[in-house]
Formats: sequence, C-alpha cells, structure tokens
Amino acid sequence: MKLYINEKNKKGHINAEIYGHFSEHLGRCIYEGLYVGEDSDIPNVNGMRKDVVDALKEMKIPVLRWPGGCFADEYHWMDGIGPKENRKKMINTHWGGVVEDNSFGTHEFFELCDQLGCKTYVNGNVGSGTVQEMSEWVEYITFNGVSPMADLRKKNGHEKPWKIDYFGVGNENWGCGGNMTPEYYANLYRRYQTYVRHYDHTAPIQKICGGPNVADYFWTEGVLKTCFAPPQPGDGQGTKGFMDGLSLHYYVHPEGWQIKGSATEFDDKVWYKTMAKAAYMEELIERHGAIMDQYDPEKKIGLIVDEWGCWFTVEPGTNPGFLYQQNTMRDALVAGLTLNIFNKHCDRVKMACIAQMVNVLQAVILTEGPKMILTPTYYVFRMYKNHQDAELVDSYIEGNKMIGEEAEYQVPLLSESVSVDEDGCVNITLSNLSVTEDVPVEIAFAELVPVHLNASILQQEIHAHNTFDEPENVKERAFVSYELKDGKICFTAPAHSVISLRVK
Repeated sequence: MKLYINEKNKKGHINAEIYGHFSEHLGRCIYEGLYVGEDSDIPNVNGMRKDVVDALKEMKIPVLRWPGGCFADEYHWMDGIGPKENRKKMINTHWGGVVEDNSFGTHEFFELCDQLGCKTYVNGNVGSGTVQEMSEWVEYITFNGVSPMADLRKKNGHEKPWKIDYFGVGNENWGCGGNMTPEYYANLYRRYQTYVRHYDHTAPIQKICGGPNVADYFWTEGVLKTCFAPPQPGDGQGTKGFMDGLSLHYYVHPEGWQIKGSATEFDDKVWYKTMAKAAYMEELIERHGAIMDQYDPEKKIGLIVDEWGCWFTVEPGTNPGFLYQQNTMRDALVAGLTLNIFNKHCDRVKMACIAQMVNVLQAVILTEGPKMILTPTYYVFRMYKNHQDAELVDSYIEGNKMIGEEAEYQVPLLSESVSVDEDGCVNITLSNLSVTEDVPVEIAFAELVPVHLNASILQQEIHAHNTFDEPENVKERAFVSYELKDGKICFTAPAHSVISLRVK
C-alpha cells in the first residue's frame, strides 16, 4: 500500500492535551497507584510514587483530570484539605463501597501535577454540590490576595495560588451526576460557570460543559440550544455559549455494556468487533461536531473526549467496583487507532483523557505493592508523544481496504496520522489492525527527501500482555526493517502492530 504525505499542507494544530489522562478516586488509581503517602516504604516524593511519576514524565503527560468521574459529583473539596488526621472519612458509594479518607485532596493533586509538569483539569461538583462550594474552591485554588479562601489555603501551608487550566462543571449529569435532562443541566451550567471566576486574567480558566454519553445527540442539541442560540445572518459568528469545551464519553465494550468480555481471552472475531467499536469514535466526533458547527461554526469550542478507552470485565478475584483489568496488544491497537482519529479531527477535538491512568480500565501503568509495570497502551502513548503541539498534515493511504470477519464489524486495514513539529520533523504513526496480514507499505512525500529516520514498533501476539513476573513481555523496540529508496520509505508493517516514524 502507498501512504502519500503532503507535508506542506497543514490541516490543523494537534493540541498536546489530546494525549491527556484521567485519575479518579476509584479502586487503586490514586491510592497505591499514584499516592502512597510520605511514610511509605515505596520510594516517593511528598507521597507521590517516584517510579510512576518518572514513567509518566517519560511519556510526556500533558494534562491530568481529577477527582472524577462519578466521584466528582459526590466530592466535597473541604473534606480534603488541612491536617490529614482531621479530614473527614466517607464511603465511596460509586466505586466499591470502600472508605475514602481524603488523604489525597487539593494540595496533593496540585503537588502531583507540579511533579509531572502537566496542566490541571479539575472537575467540580454540580450533582450534590452548591454554587457557593464550587466558587469557593476556585477561590481557594487560584486567588492571589486577601480573602477567606485564600487565607485558608495559606493557613494550610500553600502561600501562592495554583493555576487551574481546565475546570469541568459537573460530570455525566445525564447519569451518575444527577440524572438530569439536557435543558435542566444546561441552565445549571450557565449558573454554576458564572461563579468559576477568572481571578488571574492573564491565565483564564477554560470551562468544560458536561456533554453527551456516546450517541446521545439529543443531549448535545439540548445543551447547546439552551446555552446559546446559533448565529443569525448579519450578526457575526455568535458567542462561545459560556463554554470553552463540551465533553464526550465513550467506552469500548466488545460484548456490550452488561457483559463487556474478558481483557485477555478473546478470539479473532471479538478482536475485530473491538476494533470496529473503537473506530466508531470517528462517527461520534463527526456527528456531535456537526451539531456543534450549527452553534459554533468557527470551532472556538473544543470537543473534550475526557473519558475513553476499553472497558472489560474485571480481573478474576478483584473487587468489581475497582475496575481493574489487564492490558494486551488489543488495547494498544485501540489506543493507536483512537489517537490517530483524534489527530485527524484536531480542528474540533481539543483535549482527550484516557480512562484511567493507573490500575483502572485501560491503564498505562499497573502496580502491585512496590512493583510497577508499563502496559502496551503506555508504549503507544510514548510512541505518539511527538504529535503533541505539532501541525497535522495531509495524508492518504491508497489501496486501504476494510477487514473483519463480520460485515457489521469491518475496519480499515491500516490507520495513520501524520504531523510536522517545530523542529521540522515529520511524525508518522501507523497501526495495522489485522490479526494475520503483514502489509507492505511505501511512503511518499510531496517534497521531502528522507535523510534521517528514527522508528520504533510495538508488536507481539494479540493476547500478549505484561505481568509482574514478566514485565517486559510487550515493549516498544527499535524498528530498523525499512529501506530508503528513491525518496520513499519502504517497509512491511507486521500484523497487529503499531509503528512510529520520525523523519527529517
């Protein structure tokens, strides 16, 4: 097959935040995964696991969402500040019915983001919280002056304010966040976001409105219609409708929401069903995007896919409420395919957060006591990191075909996206979604004659995954099986592989 790249035709900017992550008070994501406490025998810096933080920095994590998820709309931030021995304990009713001791709160989150060097995405409580509570949280975090909340922050040991880059006004308010109608939520959103104050006008907070679940186009239409009217002839391009982003949640369940299916035991038919359901992300972006275009034709509002990934049946013997699952080459291909889709729709998709970062759902890292392993999904994110803040360029695969064992679940054989970064390097990511077919690939450029090429590959048997006994069973490795010939790059993309090339 031929991959044609016009490196001169720039199609849009790929926000680094598309490669974002999500950490909820769920299972062992935060406690044991990210945070072990200052007194732990596990090496840590101010309670944050050093091995996990180092791995995430190597992956170049751009933004982190917290504290939920469903947990956000039952989280009351004042329970998580001040001396840890005085913090309220609560039952995490959404996730496992375990005790939440609030030892990881606002100060700890911003400490973690500071160590990671990433942007902050805080999710506020609309479902069970008040306008005052949300307003005071923003004041506590960001106000640099004399006020009750700023003084309380200083009393709790942090003199200077932090920066909130993104603030989510509620989460899944169509479901666990309050079972609201779109119009009701949208009116609440208009009210609550008013009090998310920009105390530092040099760094305004980007406000995220709670968007749809999967294909709920009725929700998208209802929320946008309530938040602002579409522009009329002669009145310009309208407003941003009080929002900077509209969220979208979509999980891949190969066997359906109720059954889900095993993370490690599946046949070829289920493989293709999984890939097809991952590819459905593109239709969701396009159809929700078309509704957004009616109200926001200039694409000032970002589509924020802040929960996505594979959701399988939990590992045998684990707490069903902890959502702990293994991570195979199938997850890696889902990640590669999805990130390529996000890149190609970077005109509308401005941020995305895979769910979740550690020990939950499609995690990039798994931990067990002092042990840590990197999952196949981790390596895909690391291989794709050069796309962050690069410019999407035109690319097209000639001869690409649809594959799969059932007509209902057909997917493209190859998935690709291409960008040019500030160093002038062309970054190519290519996924072969086939279980069995190796694909000869020829890459041709508009003008570029490749001279320097660094490439890596992730490829193993489709069920392969890393365990604490075999932590490097699946691992990114150098890809050298290519040839530079007549200004083209020629190689064979092995079945079920992800390949990254950096060309200059």
